[in-house]
Formats: sequence, C-alpha cells, structure tokens
Amino acid sequence: MNKLGSEDLAEIADFARKIRLNSVRMVWQAKSGHPGGSLSIADILAVLYSKVMNIDPSSPTMPDRDRLVMSKGHASPAMYSALALRGFFPVSLLAGFRKLSSKLEGHVHYGVPGVEASTGSLGQGIGIAVGMAMAGKLDNAQYRVYAIIGDGESEEGSVWESLMAGYKYRLSNLTVILDRNMVQLDGFTEDIMPTPDIAQKVRSFGWNVIEIDGHNYQEIYAALLNAKECTDLPTLIVAHTVKGKGVSYMENNPKYHGQPPESEDLFNKAMEELA
Repeated sequence: MNKLGSEDLAEIADFARKIRLNSVRMVWQAKSGHPGGSLSIADILAVLYSKVMNIDPSSPTMPDRDRLVMSKGHASPAMYSALALRGFFPVSLLAGFRKLSSKLEGHVHYGVPGVEASTGSLGQGIGIAVGMAMAGKLDNAQYRVYAIIGDGESEEGSVWESLMAGYKYRLSNLTVILDRNMVQLDGFTEDIMPTPDIAQKVRSFGWNVIEIDGHNYQEIYAALLNAKECTDLPTLIVAHTVKGKGVSYMENNPKYHGQPPESEDLFNKAMEELA
C-alpha cells in the first residue's frame, strides 16, 4: 500500500489530535515542560506508531521490533503520549508527568515501556541510533531504527559526525527524521546558527534525503516507505513543521519551546483549539 486510505487518514488524525491534547495537558498539570516541539512532531509520531513501525505493546522488548530514538528528548510529552495511546502503558499514567513518584521524567527516559534510550543531551540520540543500526547490520537483523532530531539540535557537531558514520557503514536500516520547525530554545534557528539548505548539506554526506510537509500524512507515509525501499543508504527525512502546531498562540512562538500555558484561560483555549 503506497497511499493511505480515508480510514487510515482518519485514524492517524485522531491519534495525532490525542497526542497534542495529552501533551498540552501534561505540561499544564506539571507546570513545566516543552509543548512547542511536542506539537510539531505529533503527526510524524502518529504515522510511525499507527502505520509504519513493527512493534508489539504486549512484548515491548521483542528482538525484531523497530526502534525509535527520540533524540530531541524534551519532546517527551508527545513521545509518552504516543506510547500510552498504543498501549505500552495506561494513558492514566500521563498525569504523573514530571512528578517524583512517576517514571515519566521531563526528558525521555529508558525506564518507560517502549522507550529505547534516555535522551535529553542534544546531539547524542542520533549517535545512539547509528549504533543500534550498526548492531542490526552486524546481526543480520530485520528491524529498522528511527531517530527524531531537532533543527536546533543539529547545531551540535556530534550530529554531523553521526551522519558521516551512517554513510560510511551504509546503514540502510536507519531513518533519521529532522523536525524542521525553525525554532529553538532562544529564538529562531536561522538567527542563532543558520543552516540553509540542510537537505543539500546532508545529501552531500551521501545520504538519501527526502523533504516533506511534516503535517501531511500522505507525504510522511510515502517518505517512510521510500526509506524502507532504499537498500544501500541511510535516509534523512527533512520534515518541515510548525512549532506549536494546532495552538494559535504557540505556533512559531519561541516562548513556548519550554513553557506551558501561563493561565487557565490560555490552557482552555489550547484545549478547545485542539479538540
């Protein structure tokens, strides 16, 4: 199946909607967290977890499972929500986000069912994913490895070292998804450390590179299939997204990289817009 049907699209849209609602609710209840980058990747996670990845929530460590490394670990609200919605753990546990009694730490934590690696130190997750993909190649395993990285994170030199290694070892079982929302902690990426035409830069490193609208389900799905069909190179998907997607006052606003709604009125506004 190269194209999603209407039922698939409706299922993915509902999945993404719930990821966004949960993400905003989690940071509001915790009074801390990162809503912007969680909202920008909800659609990508919805496609991965509902239509693409080989996973089994009842057996989260099965050897042939696909692996996903959330390198931009501050997007934990979206990651935890996707895992809960897929049945790795009860959705009710999301209410414990960033609380001392909970495993749902502020950055993605390995102790949570379905999480493959603890992340949060930016620039390291893609290296972990490269290592997993190398292990898969050495073992002749059938699993695929996915990594989601941020564009602010891509200012880290370790990202580019990992890209070089991915090409050298021809890690065709590796797909890296760049959340190209153009916003990072302190402002807009192109003001802080410009990376114009990042697709061409990575292509020059030898990778198979695909550019998409990161909120278009058909384009996300087609790109992920393309990556699977590329048998001699690793793939980078440059997903052009909107930081804070779905909440009007958060969209393209660096303020909400790491800040929950400031008032109950703004929280309610966000929930109404996402419903």
